[in-house]
Amino acid sequence: MLDRDGYRPNVAIVIVNQRNQVFWGKRIREHSWQFPQGGINPGETPEKAMYRELREEVGLAAEHVRILGRTRDWLRYEVPQHWIKREWRGSYRGQKQIWYLLRLTGRDTDMNLRASEKPEFDAWRWNDYWVPLDAVIEFKREVYRQALLELERFLHAHSRARRARQYGGLSLPAMPDSYAEPGVRPAE
Repeated sequence: MLDRDGYRPNVAIVIVNQRNQVFWGKRIREHSWQFPQGGINPGETPEKAMYRELREEVGLAAEHVRILGRTRDWLRYEVPQHWIKREWRGSYRGQKQIWYLLRLTGRDTDMNLRASEKPEFDAWRWNDYWVPLDAVIEFKREVYRQALLELERFLHAHSRARRARQYGGLSLPAMPDSYAEPGVRPAE
């Protein structure tokens, strides 16, 4: 299902643990790391798609997470022509995504990368919130940058998190220069 501009509706999921580290999944049989993501089926809301993808790719159910926030609007990226299947060329441009930030309320052992018949990941790890953008496939880097910048505010939106940030315990590492607005030089 493509929109009239050639973008496939999709959801992306950032899962944070109690230390504000993010789930970072390794694509099966590749040395490529990313967040869980997947398409929205016809008649499915983004939130329902998010929970379905969460179950399929990571093995977590709704009771294992709490939604902290989501992006206000769709974030889009274009897929290079050589990655597009021949039958889709000319109509498919890329993906438009709603990004969700989830707090893991379950345990690490609740994760199951083999929850579906077609696993997406064969390994995972906790990573600093500001994932290294150079580790993200080039055509997705800008959407990752935009999403993490927008979602970061939700990490401190709850009073407990604000208190912990003030008194220690939940601080994030400094935002890397690679997250600065394109064309803006970081302060020296």
